[in-house]
Amino acid sequence: MKTLQYILLLITLTGCNKFLEVKPKDSIPDDVAIVDKASAQAALRGVYRGLASDGYYGNSFQSIGYLSGDNVQWTGSQSIVQQFIEHKVRSDNATVASIWVAIYATINKANHVIANVPGLNDASLTTAERNQLIGEALFIRALAYFDLARTWGGVQIVLTPTLSSADKKGIKRSTLAQTYAQVLADLEAAEPLLTLPTTQNPVRANKETVWALRARFHLYQKEWALAETYAGKVISNTTNYQLLKPFSSFFTPASAVATKESVFELSYSATYTNSHRGQWQPPANGGTRQIAPNNAVIALLNDPLTGGTRSTLLGKTVAGLWYANLYYRSPATDPAYIIRIAELYLIRAEARANQEKLPESKQDLDAVRDRTGLTGSSAATKADLLLAIENERRLEFAFEPHRWYDLIRTGRAGTVLNLTDPLRYVLPIPANELTIDPALEPNEGY
Repeated sequence: MKTLQYILLLITLTGCNKFLEVKPKDSIPDDVAIVDKASAQAALRGVYRGLASDGYYGNSFQSIGYLSGDNVQWTGSQSIVQQFIEHKVRSDNATVASIWVAIYATINKANHVIANVPGLNDASLTTAERNQLIGEALFIRALAYFDLARTWGGVQIVLTPTLSSADKKGIKRSTLAQTYAQVLADLEAAEPLLTLPTTQNPVRANKETVWALRARFHLYQKEWALAETYAGKVISNTTNYQLLKPFSSFFTPASAVATKESVFELSYSATYTNSHRGQWQPPANGGTRQIAPNNAVIALLNDPLTGGTRSTLLGKTVAGLWYANLYYRSPATDPAYIIRIAELYLIRAEARANQEKLPESKQDLDAVRDRTGLTGSSAATKADLLLAIENERRLEFAFEPHRWYDLIRTGRAGTVLNLTDPLRYVLPIPANELTIDPALEPNEGY
């Protein structure tokens, strides 16, 4: 049995409304046989571990969102990374293959929990605890299929546990609509199983986490009223979620983790580190600075009229090298930020603008601007507001994986990136996956 070197979370469930402390633990099995409450909890830890792995939100998957956008430059020597920046990704790109495998591995871990926990015969496992285990696995599976859909289009949908990657051989790709339908089905199934948090704990999925992902999902589907509704349901809980001032409060000082800015984040430890840091930090700080902010975003972040206090996302060495400073801790225990409350405000702003609710849209946009020290936006028309929201998202999430996906979903990639070939709006299916599974068809143009 393969073993993981480290574990993201130590979860002990003691009641339907209680979220306990998160602690790292070493050597949790990769394939946990689910036979009782303890093994079910261990299996769920494995699902979170898959989500936080290097191939997924620990590094590689996130890199698609910013390498393919217009905020960063690649200073390393690996041509496979430059492919993302030039939008000439090949099907034999090793990073693409590793991301695909990592996401499907996470889905498989979730499938084990979803399939086996309902039938457990363990008197110590309460109904509330059972529901929470299943609900969290459903949420993570929904997130995984959402990420597959927006990156590759329609994909193979696998809803039962497998013992190896070969077990899904022969399953044809679903359409994009069918893949997104599975995302929604999982979110709808997860919502009644999960509870509202009595205290904030963004490293565990709960009912509000489901609402947050639904807001993002409906935004991508251009279902503006639903996006507005679900974003508002999370924003309204001002006890747990707030736009923090100053802007840097959600990532500095080093003790700033699981702040009220986060709706969902992944935690790391000194023994299970976040590999992002090494690529962003310069050699002077023990990193490689292979990914660095480009001149355009440096100018925007440093301009007090556009960046406000978001210049704290940047650092500069004594030799004059600019670098991104979102991931900076030593050891690299920086969280991976998946959903922040600022995103919910900007989702609602965009949804409202598209419904011609311009004053309400501007109010949400200005809330995000205000916490960065900026004055209210001068945008007055729908078109101006949508552009202002796009520009705000670019800087608010400058080094988080949103920019590429934002430009694709809004149809702005051609104008902003000069990328007019729609076949390049999705990545190629990994060549090795196509080789081992004749039923898996490549994306057009690859």
